[in-house]
Amino acid sequence: MKSILVLCLLVTAVSCRPETYDTRYDNFDVEALVGNVRLLTAYGHCFLGTGPCTPEGSDFKKTIPDALRTGCGKCSPKQRHLIRVVVQGFQNKTPALWQQLVKKEDPNGEYKEIFTRFLNAKD
Repeated sequence: MKSILVLCLLVTAVSCRPETYDTRYDNFDVEALVGNVRLLTAYGHCFLGTGPCTPEGSDFKKTIPDALRTGCGKCSPKQRHLIRVVVQGFQNKTPALWQQLVKKEDPNGEYKEIFTRFLNAKD
């Protein structure tokens, strides 16, 4: 009987946990990425679908639409930091490419407010 109770509590705890993105890239070196404009540009072209993707780039590309629409609602604190660094890198070092990414992912500006709030948050 005790084992059934423990199992029920465990299932309840796991099911109440908020869904988050995969943590396998939480130690991705974003400073190296944004510090190398050529590499940053290559990732941008991957995200746009106009260039090849690394395995990491392909995984990031799959997450971008949901993260944009939810203001990174499923991101861990570490992931929020990483995304803010990458976005700032695109905005500051490749602004034309950033505008292309914005146009592709949010052509009507539907998610601009929520994503801007996320970018400016201090969490």
